[in-house]
Amino acid sequence: MSADPATKDLSKTAYDHLWMHFTRMSSYENNPVPTIVRGEGAYIWDSNGRKYLDGLAGLFVVQAGHGRAELAEVARKQAEKLAFFPIWSYAHPSAVELAERLANYAPGDLNKVFFTTGGGEAVETAWKLAKQYFKLTGEHTKYKVISRAVAYHGTPQGALSITGLPALKAPFEPLVPGAHKVPNTNIYRAPLFGDDPEAYGRWCADQIEQEILFEGPETVACVFLEPVQNAGGCFPPPPGYFQRVREICDQYNVLLVSDETICAFGRLGTMFACDKFDYVPDIITCAKGMTSGYSPIGAAIISDRIAEPFYKGDNTFLHGYTFGGHPVSSAVALANLDIFEREGLNKHVLANEDAFRATLEKLHDLPIVGDVRGNGFFYGIELVKDKVTKESFNDDECERILYGYVSKALFENGLYCRADDRGDPVIQLSPPLIADQSTFDEIEGILRTVLTEAWNRM
Repeated sequence: MSADPATKDLSKTAYDHLWMHFTRMSSYENNPVPTIVRGEGAYIWDSNGRKYLDGLAGLFVVQAGHGRAELAEVARKQAEKLAFFPIWSYAHPSAVELAERLANYAPGDLNKVFFTTGGGEAVETAWKLAKQYFKLTGEHTKYKVISRAVAYHGTPQGALSITGLPALKAPFEPLVPGAHKVPNTNIYRAPLFGDDPEAYGRWCADQIEQEILFEGPETVACVFLEPVQNAGGCFPPPPGYFQRVREICDQYNVLLVSDETICAFGRLGTMFACDKFDYVPDIITCAKGMTSGYSPIGAAIISDRIAEPFYKGDNTFLHGYTFGGHPVSSAVALANLDIFEREGLNKHVLANEDAFRATLEKLHDLPIVGDVRGNGFFYGIELVKDKVTKESFNDDECERILYGYVSKALFENGLYCRADDRGDPVIQLSPPLIADQSTFDEIEGILRTVLTEAWNRM
């Protein structure tokens, strides 16, 4: 019999039994594990009763905010009616209705929805589907995938191969062969055309063409790109970038996959981020904000053209997940999307994104702030040692300043967000979509206090 949660030491139990994800577990051997017990709106509370601003929407997830009782109630009602049934050769109403709704939101002819339980699985699905699509259409040698340096696309073996972060991949190699990398769109550290965003965007896109030509167009199946790249600190696309990428993919018969695991469902102010930047991919991968985190779900949304050969004869996509399209998750997603429409969350982001940017840009007066970049309610702040030369931290300084001080100090000062050095050292911000100017001001005030002290410790 387990102990009463109200009296047991959750921190010690967490260290003893809960293997936390992407966590240096030894750091909690003699330190308490932060334990979050409640959320409401844009705020969370820990087991000691302390309140924090959720500046990362959990993990780029809680779009509609914490504590939405109606979403919990929808989950309860669906679980009572039909808690689980697989969509392996069968359907259930909530998955059918959600698939139709996502297809109606998606651009172009992206009308087929393959459900997963998260973003990494959606990426895995899209690559497998692209490989089989070309086999079914007679192009058996097209299997390779191109993605960007420093990009993160998930942890399954295929998705991890697509990921462009060598340190995350090294412990698990050898990975799936055929994944190749091109430069990302970090114009702050552009090797060429740093003062001309349009020319830089063209150069970045053309690197994809060069990689296709180098590998051989007859071998390349797909290109995976996030609308705004997450890892490295929120790299938005330069003007014309995605239009040029679309031209390249069409020219060489390569599928364009828009990985919108983070960027979909209002993070940039549109239901799908490709609409924000005016391009139509062949596949969209998405997850996180679809339910605002109230229940796990993900999806690959596929164009009719790519799905067409799978709908012929005995052709079958031999792929699936037990909990893909889960009845409860699908019902919660539908209710969450109702909130989006009823409360105008996308319009709210579009109306306030400039204010969010302007508030964060006030931090440019600090010597440690090199760049503020992003889009919508999704921003990164890059930290530097020298604003003129853009000199970054070395490994020891990252360990001492970013992890040893900044990450802990932000939390202690009441802001939950991400301090990250996958690439250059950055602080990432992605508040719930209900955030307003008071939220932005609170974020800026805490960042100013902590970053001022961080510079004093350099």
